[in-house]
Amino acid sequence: MATSSLASVLSDVEEIQLGVIGRRTGRKRTRPVWFALEGGTIYLLPVAGSNTEWYKNVLEHPGITLAAKGTRWTGRARPITSRARVRAVVKRFRAKHGAADVKKYYSKFDVAVVVSPRRARRARPSRRRRAARR
Repeated sequence: MATSSLASVLSDVEEIQLGVIGRRTGRKRTRPVWFALEGGTIYLLPVAGSNTEWYKNVLEHPGITLAAKGTRWTGRARPITSRARVRAVVKRFRAKHGAADVKKYYSKFDVAVVVSPRRARRARPSRRRRAARR
């Protein structure tokens, strides 16, 4: 997906849906997460740092999905452990979401995640939604 399209979809979005594969169960797990966007790169900051469950899952299974406004991207999550690079991600989060909210919701700043989305497609309705339409 072109960077401009990614930016236009995510320009007024506060959170995205992150889909990961469970490291123990092998099942897909989806949860809302905050993000920061720079160019065509998405940065994620685990709420409890390296203790966050979705972060542990990403270490085991780096293939993820991101979804917002009916568009879904696939990508490969790469952990950031360098103290300086994590600080740069925290700075982006403070700029986007506000320093007070980042302080309120985030408890540990030892890791971050960088994602370069590969493909975009219109998200299909969930099975429940499709069944409800019938």
